[in-house]
Amino acid sequence: MKIYLFSLLPFLLFAFKNTPPKNKQTDYPKRPNIVWIVCEDLSPEHLESYGDSGGKTPFLNALAAESVQYNQVFATAGVCAPSRAALITGAYQTSIGAMHMRTLALSSDAIDAYPPGFKGYSTVLPEGMKTYPELLRMAGYYTTNNSKEDYQFLSPVTMWDESSPKAHYRNRADPNQPFFAIFNLTISHESQVWMRKKEELLVDPKNVKVPPVYPDDSLTRSVLARFITNAMRMDIQVGKVIEQLKEDGLYENTIIFFYSDHGDGMPYFKRELYDRGLRAPLLIKAPFLKPGTQSKELISFVDFAPTLLSLAGIPIPESMQGQAFLGPQKASSPRKYNFAARDRMDSEYDRVRAVTDGRFKYIRNYMPEKPNYQNIQYRLQNPLMVHLLELNEKSLLNKNQARWFAKSKPDEELYDTKSDPWEFNNLVGNSKYSRKLAELRKAHEDWISEFGDMGALNEMEMIRNWWGGKDKSPNTQSAEVKMEDGKVNLNSATSSASIAYRKSKKDSWKVYIEPFEGNPGDSLYVNTHRIGFEPSEIALILK
Repeated sequence: MKIYLFSLLPFLLFAFKNTPPKNKQTDYPKRPNIVWIVCEDLSPEHLESYGDSGGKTPFLNALAAESVQYNQVFATAGVCAPSRAALITGAYQTSIGAMHMRTLALSSDAIDAYPPGFKGYSTVLPEGMKTYPELLRMAGYYTTNNSKEDYQFLSPVTMWDESSPKAHYRNRADPNQPFFAIFNLTISHESQVWMRKKEELLVDPKNVKVPPVYPDDSLTRSVLARFITNAMRMDIQVGKVIEQLKEDGLYENTIIFFYSDHGDGMPYFKRELYDRGLRAPLLIKAPFLKPGTQSKELISFVDFAPTLLSLAGIPIPESMQGQAFLGPQKASSPRKYNFAARDRMDSEYDRVRAVTDGRFKYIRNYMPEKPNYQNIQYRLQNPLMVHLLELNEKSLLNKNQARWFAKSKPDEELYDTKSDPWEFNNLVGNSKYSRKLAELRKAHEDWISEFGDMGALNEMEMIRNWWGGKDKSPNTQSAEVKMEDGKVNLNSATSSASIAYRKSKKDSWKVYIEPFEGNPGDSLYVNTHRIGFEPSEIALILK
C-alpha cells in the first residue's frame, strides 16, 4: 500500500478541505471502530445480492441484509496496485506517479528495461501528502493491515501499528482504544485459479454462467467454476471476520466496509477499463445506515479515504482529491463522473484513460497502435488465457471475443453500459450520441487539466526527477535527537519524512507527533522514512 510524512502536530501543518461541523449530524458516532474487509479481483455479480454467476455467498448475503449496497462503485484502475494507491491516498494514481503495475516490485521482464541493478521503486509522494492510516494513527487510532502483500507502497513502521498476516485489532494493548482494521482476503485473486486447480470445486461447471466474451465450452466452464469456488471460499472467510466481531461484542457498533480492490480477475476483465474490470461491490454496515437498502450514488475509489476520515472525525486534507460520501464532512453534491486509467502492466506499456457518468463510458486510447490484449507472462498461467489465444489463432472466436486481440484500437470509444453492458458497440461516429461524446471527452480533458497525468512522462524520467537525477533512491536523513527539559525532540532534515520511535526492541513503534518524556541513560530507537526513499534507523542512549 503506501506511506508518507508527518510533523509535530497531526494537523497544524495541513491545509484541510473541511473542518467537521459542530453540532451537526450527531447520529454519527465519535471515533468509531471501523473494519474494512477487502477481497481481490471480484466483480459485484459474484455476490448473490448483486447478481448470479453460479455461486453461493450466504455470509455476504447476511451482511448485505444489514448494510447499504452501493451499485455504482468504480476502481480507478482494473488492477490492484494503482487502485490501492488511490484508495490509500485519496488521490488519483496518475496524479502522484503510482499508475504503473507495479512500481514497488517490477516483473523480471520489466526490470530488463531499466539500468543494471535497478530493482523497482516506490512512488515518491508529493510534499505534505499523508495516507489515511497515518492520519488515523496520529489521531489515536490503532491501525492494522492484515495482508500478505504490501502492494503499491512499503509499510513502514510510521504507517501501521501492525502490517502482517497476524495483524489484528485484538492485539492492541488498550481494549478501549478505537481501531481501524483491514482484513485483506486473497483467495479470490486471479492467481488462485491455477494455484488451487487440484482443490475440490464447490460449484458444478454446468451451472456457471459464461459471459459473452468467452466461448461456451468445457474448459471455459471449468476455469469459471474454479474462480467462483474461490469466491465462495472467500465468503466463508468474511463470515469468520464477522464472527470474531460478534464474539468481541463489537459487531453492532462497528462500521464495516466490504469491497473488492477492482473488478473480476479473469482474462479480458482484469486490467481493462471496461466496467467488468473497474466496477466493484461495496457493502457498508453502520448503526446510522438503514439496513437492506441500496444506493445508486456514483462513487470512486478516491472517495474512500476522505469518507473514512469523515467518519472518524478527522479533517480531510487538501491533498485528497476524492470527496466524502458519508459522515459530517460529506460532500454537498454527489459525484458526477468517475475516472480510471491503465498504464504499464508488468512489461507491457499502454496509456488508456476512461470516464463514466454511471451509464455512458468514454475511453481515450493514447496508444491506439497497440492492441488491447497485452502479452503478460503472469496471466499465461491461467489455462483460460492460453485457451483463448489458441482459439484466436485458429479464428474460432466470434467477433466480440476476437476484438480483444485486434492489432490496434480506436482513438476513442463510447458505450452505453445500460443497453450494452459488455461494451461491444462503440458509439463514436453515431451522431445520436455526439453531444454525450463531447461531454465526456471534455470531462476527461478537464480531469487531466485539474489533477495532471504523470502517465504522459517517460517512466525512468519520472523516477529520476524524484531521485534528483540519479538511478538510485535517496536515503532518508536520520532524525536529529535533542533532549530539553526532560523532553525528547525529534526532527528530520528530509522534507515530508515520518518518524517513529521506541525505547526497546520489544516495544511497538510509536509515531512521533510531539516531544515526549525521556531520561538520561534511556535507550532510544528512531526510524525515519520518506516514501520512495530508503529509510534510516538509529539506536542511541539519551544524554
